[in-house]
Amino acid sequence: MDANVLLSIVMLFALVVYSLLGGADYGAGFLDLTCSGPRKERQRALIAGAIQPVWETNHVWLVLIIVLLFSGFPAAFGAIGARLPGLLLLVLLGIVLRGSSFVFRAYFAGDARTQLYWGRVFSISSSLTPFFLGMVIGAISNGSAAASSRGFWFGVAWLASFPLLVGLLSLSLFAYLAATYLAVEAPDRELQDDFRQRALISGGVSVFAAILTYLLASSSAPGIREGLASSALSGAAELGAVFSAFFAFRNLMLRRYRRARVAAAAQVGLVVIGWAGAQFPYLFRPDVTVFNSAAPANVLWDLLLACGAGVVVLFPSLYLLFRVFKRRGGTASGLESSS
Repeated sequence: MDANVLLSIVMLFALVVYSLLGGADYGAGFLDLTCSGPRKERQRALIAGAIQPVWETNHVWLVLIIVLLFSGFPAAFGAIGARLPGLLLLVLLGIVLRGSSFVFRAYFAGDARTQLYWGRVFSISSSLTPFFLGMVIGAISNGSAAASSRGFWFGVAWLASFPLLVGLLSLSLFAYLAATYLAVEAPDRELQDDFRQRALISGGVSVFAAILTYLLASSSAPGIREGLASSALSGAAELGAVFSAFFAFRNLMLRRYRRARVAAAAQVGLVVIGWAGAQFPYLFRPDVTVFNSAAPANVLWDLLLACGAGVVVLFPSLYLLFRVFKRRGGTASGLESSS
């Protein structure tokens, strides 16, 4: 297998992991924004305790994707940056605001209104960032931005219906993932039921958004629609996502939260893999691929070797991080093993 294809697989792996871990953190921020009822403060406390140990760590995967794209596929990196600067700026601002406001809220000991303000900034930026990230996916998939003759800081190319709908799909999937994870982490039946209800609602919205995205793709992103129909990988992944969604919803209904967590994670991961199979070999439609935008072969192999060496350090470190905080009685967002 060529080095450029291998490197794209590594990037896909990082994207899947980022969706399952970082995506759940974004979804938790959206749930924080929508907390309500007599237990809303307890809900927010559980959310904060779940993401606090690992929220910075989860961005390792996004950094890895950006570095590999910049170093391994510089032409694609340049094309995306040149055609979607406004959208990428919104993503960056959302990530920065989310991180800084979370720290200010967690450690600020002054006026309660100021802490409430930072909490609101955290939850709003956590909700908007995955929406913008989904729009990036939609924009590079339908090819409208690349086909334009002008750069788009805030242009209609990525404000089209397809990128907006993909943004909604991303936000609803991450909220569904977070609510399912938090149902496992909740210490009592009442909180479990709160997040169970939110998981079912957000999961239902994600299914509806996925169906609309597929239907709209026939006119707005025909390349993706064709890829979904012709790619064996996409077909298998999307079929697996359907079965995973069924098992996740069934286990949520039966209050089997640990099983629901695994099924929900499988569903989201398979959705990402299905999109990648339909998008391959394009990094930016309609003409930037993993073949014509790749760096020289020696650079690609060096990047693969660096990734292999990094795995030796990264995976044990992440495992230790999750296990340490689990043993201390804290919670963590993600698929950490249950004792």
